[in-house]
Amino acid sequence: MDFHITVDRAQRLKRLHAQDEPLVLPTVWDVWSARTAVAAGFPALTIGSHPLADSRGADDHEGQTFEEVLAAVRPIIAAVDVPVSVDLESGYGQKPADLITGLIQVGGVGLNIEDTVHSDGGRVRGTEEHARFMADLRAAADDAGVPVWVNGRTDLFMHAPDASRVLDEAIERLRAMEEAGADSVYPVGIQDNDELLAAVTGAVDLPVNSTAHPAKHDLERFRRLGVRRITYGPLLQFAMADSMKDMLKPWRPEEPTE
Repeated sequence: MDFHITVDRAQRLKRLHAQDEPLVLPTVWDVWSARTAVAAGFPALTIGSHPLADSRGADDHEGQTFEEVLAAVRPIIAAVDVPVSVDLESGYGQKPADLITGLIQVGGVGLNIEDTVHSDGGRVRGTEEHARFMADLRAAADDAGVPVWVNGRTDLFMHAPDASRVLDEAIERLRAMEEAGADSVYPVGIQDNDELLAAVTGAVDLPVNSTAHPAKHDLERFRRLGVRRITYGPLLQFAMADSMKDMLKPWRPEEPTE
């Protein structure tokens, strides 16, 4: 994609995050879903690793290589005229500078990076280690001249048997990512917990990203809790699969009778 177009899209994504209303980024996985979301009126999108993997018959948690992911997202990004962020999981074992270079080459202008390192046995990066990764991503984007939106994700809540017990540690990690140059933070696994969501949004100055289910959750609730960025993860794809199965049930073959 033309470099100037990529820069323009990155700047547009940054402006969208500056608005007072929560920014909803539908999580898409192919050209059809991306074009459908844009036709529905959304000004920016994100490509999710889980739905992308499912659409390609691959496993989530880095069941594809970085090169395969770039090849898959390139036509999606090219098919729409809005900014597109890409979930890059924990980085596919790549250096931050290489992640930024590859992302920019295919026209992506935002990314998610999580702290569960799938290429290293599923270990979780320490707070300082993950913050350094954010800082290196920010430095690489600055060097490239593209204001890539860095969404720093933590899986601490998701991994904990009791999410409330890791609240202080999670907030420390989110603040460290903020200081390191992340543009927004993404504490996964607390989208149904009002108390934890409110605690997190009140503890950091950056936009907080929450996962949402497009049919079961309510935008006003997230607005009230201070959430400023909303993505669907795999939940939009799951919801569409449920609807598709319901539509197809009356058309399925009858089971033979004895």
